[in-house]
Amino acid sequence: MHATAFLKSSEQKVGVIAVLFGEEQYLKRAVFERLCRLVLGEDEEHLGLTRFAGDQADLKTVCDELRTISMWGSSRLVILDDADRFVSQNREGLEKYLQKPAKNSVLVLDVKAWPKTTRLAKAVPKVGLEVECGPLSGSDLVRWIAETAKTAHGKSVTRETANLIYELAGGDLGLLEQELAKLSAYVGQRTMIEIADVETLVGGWATETTWSIAAAVRRGETGEALDLLNQLLDAGESAHKILGGLTFVFRRLAQAVALSGQGTSLDRALGEAGVFPREIGESAAYLRRLGRAEAQRISSRLLEADSALKGAFLVPERQVLETLLVKLAGTSALSQRK
Repeated sequence: MHATAFLKSSEQKVGVIAVLFGEEQYLKRAVFERLCRLVLGEDEEHLGLTRFAGDQADLKTVCDELRTISMWGSSRLVILDDADRFVSQNREGLEKYLQKPAKNSVLVLDVKAWPKTTRLAKAVPKVGLEVECGPLSGSDLVRWIAETAKTAHGKSVTRETANLIYELAGGDLGLLEQELAKLSAYVGQRTMIEIADVETLVGGWATETTWSIAAAVRRGETGEALDLLNQLLDAGESAHKILGGLTFVFRRLAQAVALSGQGTSLDRALGEAGVFPREIGESAAYLRRLGRAEAQRISSRLLEADSALKGAFLVPERQVLETLLVKLAGTSALSQRK
């Protein structure tokens, strides 16, 4: 099961082994803390816990520790951090251990890779747990942001607000948790985190400048948009973060284009797509200036830029964003630069 499902389950039997596989360290830490509570109880000192470095431990020492009776309680929890090499070197020994494991101990293996075709991997679900701690993306990550804001901080966020947090802060769960904590403290007694709060706290000057870039593109002022872009890049702002802000703005315009193609008036479609009321007039004029054929390419332009920034086309980041702005503005060349 995925870590998010494990963390939400009200009751969970652990068994004698738990394998935490994947590269999302935030999820691994959260799963491990839950395992501690399930196995060792609410004792915050975790006196029945032993940790080994996976690249230094030997199987005999680990098995001896698992079979040692705890002085502090009825259960033991033995974890091997970074255990990929340990598993590959001791696969057969671990298989034998699982045939006759210590009844009151749980072995936790923290690994990045966990091939499901091995005999060990096939044996684990029969006596324990496999918990995937892989990264979240897309709608799963947006949902996680909303759920974490509610459960961990008592704050509500709309899907649009959660999506903006994702676009601006990226997909690292640890960083997102920090941003949610800051936002929660910032809004104080308010129960709702608003888009304006995210723009102010998560984005700051760089995000305000990104909004100004988007506004310049809508007005057809490509030169101003390019100058603002270069200010951000020269100040060290991440190209991925800039694209995230632009994507947040122009994805809603693309949604409005799709809605208007189904018979909805353009102004109403912009409102339904989540465009801010103060921006509807300028956005409608922008889309009419582009024309439907070009406006329908907005989503593909954003996806193309995202792929390019991820290295698909080996193009410099500055060039990727400049090209995107020119295309979004409906400009054929960079000649409008001031």
